[in-house]
Amino acid sequence: MVFQGASALALDAKGRFAVPSRHRDALAALCAGQLTITRHPDGCLMVFPRPAWEVFRDKVAALPMSAAGWKRVFMGNAMDVEIDSASRVLVSPELRAAAGLGKELMLLGMGSHFELWDAERYAVHEAAVMAQPMPDVLADFSF
Repeated sequence: MVFQGASALALDAKGRFAVPSRHRDALAALCAGQLTITRHPDGCLMVFPRPAWEVFRDKVAALPMSAAGWKRVFMGNAMDVEIDSASRVLVSPELRAAAGLGKELMLLGMGSHFELWDAERYAVHEAAVMAQPMPDVLADFSF
């Protein structure tokens, strides 16, 4: 299962967002609506279907002690959630604050998981990326 594409979403007063309809069936089949949300180093949140989270979590848990701080960031902030009957996901107040989430959000499909950004923060991030030269790893990449 590969998740891709961007979806503009709204966060309601209780801190919930609606899962885009194009991802609902896949998430129901893949993880029965069970997700895990945690922090991302770039200032957004990562939203994993539970099986993908378990793979990521196991990789993080295997990191050496020199990465203990990052283990805390990823595992210490992880919250297990479920898609409710109205196809909404509740983001905890702690994670909303950590990612600076306002009312307007962007959900980006990133392959095995999603990134959840404050829409304004994502626009600034994307503009900064686009203003930089392409990294060397993309020098021979064909479009």
